[in-house]
Amino acid sequence: MTDQSMQFQAEVARLLHIVTHSLYSQKEIFLRELISNASDACDKLRYAALTQPDLLADAPDLRVILTPDKAARTLTIADNGIGMNREELIGNLGTIARSGTEAFTTQLSGDAARDVNLIGQFGVGFYSAFMVADKVEVTSRKAGEAQAWRWTSDGAGAFTIGEAGDAPRGTKIVLHLRKEADEYLEPQRLRTIVKTYSDHIALPIRLDADSKEETINSASALWTRQKSEITEDQYKEFYHHVAHAFDDPWLTLHTRAEGKLDYTLLLFVPGQPPMDLFNPQRKAHLRLYVKRVFITDDCEDLVPSWLRFLRGVVDSADLPLNVSREMLQHNPVLARIRQAIVRRVVGELEKKAEKAPEDYAKFWGNFGAVLKEGIYEDVEHRDRLMKLARFRSTHGEGLFSLADYLGRMKEGQDAIYTVSGDSLEGLQKSPQLEGFRAKGVEVLLLTDAVDDFWLNAVREFEGKQFRSVTRGAADLATIAGATDEKKPEAAPTAQLATLVAMFKQALGEAVKDVRETDRLTDSPVCLVAADGDLDMHLARMLKLHKQLEKDSPRILEINPRHPLIRRLAERAGEAGAADALSDVAHLLLDQARIVEGEPVPDTSAFARRLASLAEKAV
Repeated sequence: MTDQSMQFQAEVARLLHIVTHSLYSQKEIFLRELISNASDACDKLRYAALTQPDLLADAPDLRVILTPDKAARTLTIADNGIGMNREELIGNLGTIARSGTEAFTTQLSGDAARDVNLIGQFGVGFYSAFMVADKVEVTSRKAGEAQAWRWTSDGAGAFTIGEAGDAPRGTKIVLHLRKEADEYLEPQRLRTIVKTYSDHIALPIRLDADSKEETINSASALWTRQKSEITEDQYKEFYHHVAHAFDDPWLTLHTRAEGKLDYTLLLFVPGQPPMDLFNPQRKAHLRLYVKRVFITDDCEDLVPSWLRFLRGVVDSADLPLNVSREMLQHNPVLARIRQAIVRRVVGELEKKAEKAPEDYAKFWGNFGAVLKEGIYEDVEHRDRLMKLARFRSTHGEGLFSLADYLGRMKEGQDAIYTVSGDSLEGLQKSPQLEGFRAKGVEVLLLTDAVDDFWLNAVREFEGKQFRSVTRGAADLATIAGATDEKKPEAAPTAQLATLVAMFKQALGEAVKDVRETDRLTDSPVCLVAADGDLDMHLARMLKLHKQLEKDSPRILEINPRHPLIRRLAERAGEAGAADALSDVAHLLLDQARIVEGEPVPDTSAFARRLASLAEKAV
């Protein structure tokens, strides 16, 4: 087969341009990324060899070798790991994040500090090689296969791939260095970089230079060392390796359990949300080892999905080395380790929330929406998670706990009031909040998609029920608050009753009911859901995702103190008022829909009514 030339995806070419033009502030990071990939390849082979020992037979000692060649001006990074075949070379080196290239490039901002983290979250460290090389050759032979393949690119937008001659198992990357990258040909420089970034790699990294070969890293698993022997920088670099990330961890948790269970945890909470945080699969990414042998990074039972932001390593001495991914499901040892992880992580979050609230607020901004999934799903830990939850509210700027809310409740208030929506700005303008603001009653502003679901599952906190301000009656009369002295006069009861009856007749089945309310102060009308119906925001979400065909009609509430409603109530007793007020009723209903962000069902009728009303006003 002759070499075949292929184009990168357009998004990849754009990324290569960004990387090549020094996106990273420290160019030596390329070596960390390539060594990290080589380590992963060796881990995968070690696991595969548990069931296929022949894969390791020709070279059982796994290692990474760095070879600088000053005469040829090349730096070679070679491993004897799992290797890649033709399809894997194309898939792994010709695309980024497989399914995420478009999403990736739409978020590139041109801000290097931000984009470097974004790139790291997509696991594209291989491309950092083009910062120091104007040509990259990758030769690889997959374990168990006879044919080797060579992938070559100058990073300008295309690559070639074809058969290679005899090649050992694994992958060899040859970097043809740029003129300004001579420092990476110096053995001492390479030793320093490896010691700084890759000392924790748990297999030998050997330097073949000056006619001798030497191991230049500690080659011991970091999590097996004593905490007192590990520096903060070493923890950070291990996080970068295991998470394939470029940010610094927000929290590091390193612990060892001995007794009935023998396991070690080295866990990290990222400083920034991973790009796949809200992937529908909701997969966790902890790496499971058994006696320092890598087993999998795709173990669904290791942590609950609401802790999927965790990165790091779990190493157990109580699982068999030949454990399969299928055997891991519902494994009692794994179940107990999972319980221990949850207890430990939640405990650490509780400490942070109490002792470093500002720092905890950063965590909540990144991962609060995911932790709320635990409130919905995990009954065992629900109470602790509820206390960890933080919210925006009408009380003011900042994040508040439910305990904070309870401490500010008004006399006569028996519920925790909430409102759900798509944005904070939109919620703050909700007409349903007007009466609560006037009374000084705090309302939680909920903008995460999961909020409507956990609210339906939880119902109450410390004896106080959650109550949506957009569902059911407001019941504000019983709550102590501002005096009513400055309230405008309400429409007379008899006139208002006539107007309500006319509106009900005019609107028919378009509404479930029409009623007066003390929920409003500045707006003439608003929509609310009946007590037994879905909250309005939840219903909109379900309809958007085709999980609800038809929503129940809403209740139209009218403000008896609004000048427009008072004037309409006066006219309601006049002859022929029913016909005249029919268009007004429909316009007010459409106005309430628009405020809620809902479409007007009949835009032609809306335009006709609006034009007719304007004509009469003129």
